[in-house]
Amino acid sequence: MAVFVGLIGRNAQSQVASAASYLGFDRNDYPGDENLAALRQTFSYAGFWLNNPPGAHSNSWTGKRQLVQSAGFGFLVLFNGRLDAELKSISNAVKLGTSDAQTATETARREGFPAQAIIFLDQEQGGRMLPEQKAYIYAWVDGIRAAGFRAGVYCSGIPAADDENIVTADDIRKSAGSRSIVYFVSDDACPPAPGCVFPKRAPSPADSGIRFADLWQFAQSPRRAEFTAKCSATYNPDGNCYPPVVDVAKRLHLDMETASSPDPSQGRGR
Repeated sequence: MAVFVGLIGRNAQSQVASAASYLGFDRNDYPGDENLAALRQTFSYAGFWLNNPPGAHSNSWTGKRQLVQSAGFGFLVLFNGRLDAELKSISNAVKLGTSDAQTATETARREGFPAQAIIFLDQEQGGRMLPEQKAYIYAWVDGIRAAGFRAGVYCSGIPAADDENIVTADDIRKSAGSRSIVYFVSDDACPPAPGCVFPKRAPSPADSGIRFADLWQFAQSPRRAEFTAKCSATYNPDGNCYPPVVDVAKRLHLDMETASSPDPSQGRGR
């Protein structure tokens, strides 16, 4: 009888642990060595760019992996993908996807990320993916997997009102065939997003409405007014989301996400 009760207790604990979610952040600019300890009070993991973030001409995260890990963070490893205007054709998209995957994996190794770490392709454009966009994404995914890493995609989880309410995450997944892809969805619309809040119990990625999501970005900086009117009061008056513990003089606006793991890219190694 005692053994039976003990097994139930362990199973219950395991279920609770498996249901846990963890807060993380990402931002285009490295937050500074001096702010890592303060950020770690709130966040379990940090976004880490392998190439220039969207709109940037340099990457300030380069060479910072060991410092971020030493501060106690897990990793959300990101690679900025191509916009449709750069792809031109399906054949060119495949070439770019393959070469970008090689760049991503070479950089990941150089930064010290272990084999089988998950690298997320940042797909900034939403709605239904065009044929060349899908060709690029799947060529990139295939290249990442062939190099011994795992592939993820960051994409919209919001129905595109101007495109038959297509959800980009659904569209990519339905055309992916047998490819194994980890999904990081963005949906800052309130609801389901809670806004710029820092709950002790992080929301589940499934609360985004995308049941297969492993990560959910629920707040962005600056906030998008068309999606966040109902939670606007949770953001700073300037429209950005700031962490609660960093000194006012060192304010760092950021995007926030929740994940089913404190190290969603499995980037710390063993």
